[in-house]
Amino acid sequence: MLTSFALIFLCSIALGGICKKIHIPPLVGMLITGIGLSALGLVDPSIISISADLRKIALIVILLRAGLAIDLSDLKAVGRPAILMCFIPATCEMAATTLLAPVFFGISYLDAAILGAVLGAVSPAVIVPHMLELKSEGYGAKKSLPQLIMAGSSVDDIYLIVLFTMLMSMEKGGGFGAWRLTEIPVSIITGVLVGIGAGFALRFIFSRFHMHDMAELLTIFGVAFLLVSFEEMTKVWLSGADVFSGLLAVMSLGVTLLKLNSRLAARLSQKFSKVWVAAEIILFVLVGATLKFDFSVKEAIYAVLLIVAVLCIGRFTGVFLSLMRTPLNRREKLFCIISYIPKATVQAAIGAIPLTQGVRGGGIILMVAVISILITAPLGDILIQTTHKKLLAKS
Repeated sequence: MLTSFALIFLCSIALGGICKKIHIPPLVGMLITGIGLSALGLVDPSIISISADLRKIALIVILLRAGLAIDLSDLKAVGRPAILMCFIPATCEMAATTLLAPVFFGISYLDAAILGAVLGAVSPAVIVPHMLELKSEGYGAKKSLPQLIMAGSSVDDIYLIVLFTMLMSMEKGGGFGAWRLTEIPVSIITGVLVGIGAGFALRFIFSRFHMHDMAELLTIFGVAFLLVSFEEMTKVWLSGADVFSGLLAVMSLGVTLLKLNSRLAARLSQKFSKVWVAAEIILFVLVGATLKFDFSVKEAIYAVLLIVAVLCIGRFTGVFLSLMRTPLNRREKLFCIISYIPKATVQAAIGAIPLTQGVRGGGIILMVAVISILITAPLGDILIQTTHKKLLAKS
């Protein structure tokens, strides 16, 4: 296992550095590392067996970073679009995927909906670092665009993960009724409330007991792990019902800490950005290692066509509808559309789950998820970097 981890870190750093030199996101190099090491049989099977847990830890790091950077007062200034951007673009893209995927691949509408829940999420791993940079430099700050995009992309992911969980329950015979739609707002509300409570509790502990920064970091990690574990426990207690979102609770915890103590949040954010360096490598290497090249060139071409179609029909339309009748000008709206292109984090975190759980279209879902990362992550990253100075005002 140690040899595998050594190869994972060294090769990822090397290939990630090469990709960065040629203006491609380093995560593409990490994906290639996973694919290459897996093809050569250099990834220890014990690492693959715990890959789901490792990917979930990486997702927790992303959401904590996002929460520690989202200022609620800024979002209040944005108003209605901040809420609509969390749900409308994701819903439109998922609907487009559900309709088009059976045409391209001949899979069932249920499997297509699962694919839509995987494919529809944008990537905090790509978006959040860029938005933090734009926020610090003042681009779009007057209209709180970086905060709007960060909040929208984070809640967007949690919304789709909740839908993904419900659809997987249907696939495994759990059934589905109209009443289950109520689980979405319930899980969001309970997740937010529990996360706020955890944030207040941590703030009280940190104010009463002096801790080193690393001890505070580990304490937050421990609480975040418990929140995500509690989500799984509630499903067992309530026979699979999704009434609590642990991931949303984790992000709410970060938002609460920022609201209560901005200095503490700034320190923690710096620490989490360092932890993310290792977490990012593990996340994208493992999803590359999970990919099996048992699909045809024709299927790969169909995957590309599907990704382009659902982006244009679903995602772009959803963002445009969310931003109607807002004070944003055309350039700012265009930048929001561009910012919602990258896909990586959720696709890496849950793209392999249908395959490992025996879903008939699981291979197709994983293939489309990985191809979407390889296409949209570099494209979105490059467009954000090259267009923000032209499309956004600096203040």
